[in-house]
Amino acid sequence: MPTVNIERLRKLDYRCNEAYKTLRTNIQLCGSDMKVIMFTSSTPNEGKSSVSFNLAVSLAESGKKVIFIDADLRKSVLVGRYKINKAIKGLTHFLSGMNKFEEVICTTNVDNLYVVFSGIVPPNPSELLANNSFDALVKALRDTYDYVIIDTPPIGIVRDTEILAGTAEAVILSVKQSGEKAAVLNDVTDLLEETGTTVIGGVINMA
Repeated sequence: MPTVNIERLRKLDYRCNEAYKTLRTNIQLCGSDMKVIMFTSSTPNEGKSSVSFNLAVSLAESGKKVIFIDADLRKSVLVGRYKINKAIKGLTHFLSGMNKFEEVICTTNVDNLYVVFSGIVPPNPSELLANNSFDALVKALRDTYDYVIIDTPPIGIVRDTEILAGTAEAVILSVKQSGEKAAVLNDVTDLLEETGTTVIGGVINMA
């Protein structure tokens, strides 16, 4: 199992750390049944990947056993931004049957935090995510971890997030300050709720 050094992925000042602790507390107050949490946004570049990843770190630092899944198979921010070693296998390798799950999960230098990166870009992201393997994986992880944090593509761009929403118990929207209008956010929220999942709130980002 490869190990990833989180410190080089995450550098936050005091105010940001406190903000993530507040977000962590708010999520914990939603109840112990909210274990599988998906993050999305209405458009690209609203910071959902950074928010979801840093929340996963914050939860792990509080003593919770957490796994972060990068399910943005088309354009992973984490893989591109942090130049993850291409030798590290990811979610696409597992969903396509190329590798077993224990071969794609990474340990980290943060206690209790595990990461599954997206892997190589597949020709059929929606089909891979829609197969039973992902749903079965999330159900199994829910029994093993305190929290399963899933980063997904912007819901206003591709269908992948709609497919994944059915596997999550809660969805959080990342919203860029002075970005989307209320009408757009309402449309996105309605679309998510049609999948049967619960939108528990939003994070105002880049404020």
